[in-house]
Amino acid sequence: MDIAKLRADTPGCQTKIHFNNSGASLPPYPVLHAMQDYLTEEANCGGYETAAANATSLNRFYMAAGKLLNAPAKNIAFTSSATNSFARALSCIPFKKGDVVIIANEDYASNQLQFLSLEERFGIALIRAHSLPEGGVDVDHMTSLIKEKHPRLVSLTHVPSNTGLIQPVAAIGKVCRELEIPYLVDACQSVGQLPLDVEAIGCDFLCGTMRKFLRGPRGAGLLYVSDRILHKPWYPLFLDMYAATWTDDDTFVTAPDAKRFQDWEQNYALLSGSYAAIHYANEIGLQNIADRNRYLGSLLRPRLQALPGVTLLDKGTALASIITLTAPVSDPQWLLTSLRERHINTAVSVTASALIDLKSKGVNWALRIAPHYFNTEEEIDLLLDALESLFANP
Repeated sequence: MDIAKLRADTPGCQTKIHFNNSGASLPPYPVLHAMQDYLTEEANCGGYETAAANATSLNRFYMAAGKLLNAPAKNIAFTSSATNSFARALSCIPFKKGDVVIIANEDYASNQLQFLSLEERFGIALIRAHSLPEGGVDVDHMTSLIKEKHPRLVSLTHVPSNTGLIQPVAAIGKVCRELEIPYLVDACQSVGQLPLDVEAIGCDFLCGTMRKFLRGPRGAGLLYVSDRILHKPWYPLFLDMYAATWTDDDTFVTAPDAKRFQDWEQNYALLSGSYAAIHYANEIGLQNIADRNRYLGSLLRPRLQALPGVTLLDKGTALASIITLTAPVSDPQWLLTSLRERHINTAVSVTASALIDLKSKGVNWALRIAPHYFNTEEEIDLLLDALESLFANP
């Protein structure tokens, strides 16, 4: 991996030390140019006309995303975010009062909120599997719940946004597939930093975003939908003429593929940028990206732990490229702002974004540091020097 070339591809690297890749990463020039070029053509030629002229090239998004996930292009939908993908997946399931949904304590806050809303509005029964003392969902407990409760849906977040934990999504997928139970995986934080294979995971839905480790645009996401779901008479609650065809006064037919989860109106510049981002990641190779990120994490974690007053919070036998910690300061916003003044980007997780997880760790906020493959050893040194200085003078 040619780090110097990758950094030269990334304009943000010239002015920022960016460790907020779990929030929104720095896009490379191919992503930036793809969006700029498309918008320029759209301004000169018209929106409908530009989409028609670029139909073949825009369709590359689905093929690239399929390659990324080991799925056919027909099983991929373009959406506005991972949360939007998650909501579209949920809305196609014909929930009835009393239906059981099984999730984990560590699942992403927006997903937890959607399930709580379903519980309040439709009367589903939301059950959370236990967590292991060493971190992560207790696979044995979740398996026993699945076999006992026969849930309508099982859902698991692959890498929660508030911790570096990697959940054993394939182990749960194996159980769900054996019992023919729909399985929804949130890969918002893992897509673009870890290799993903929907067949190996055994999921029926997989949600992802472009802006994080894929280094794509904001306001863009993807949704994988398995053939097992597409062969059911299931479709999102609200359809438009892209997702379905109005066939008679009171009848319609849904699209046979994952397009039934899309809207007719979409941001084609973002679609173009999303293709460029996925293609860029595929060209580097997701295993190469994962190996580089693991190396950067191995440099950061022990040195962060050695700083006075710092406690690393991440649990789990396998850790992703997200590091969370407590620090000897009383105001997390001051810490965030002070680092930004030094041109170092990080993030802060607060209780509302990870209620169960942060409460279990006895903290109400955590500094989140998320390196990505284009970061360097020198940037790690500068981050650690800045933190040491700030902690000494809070």
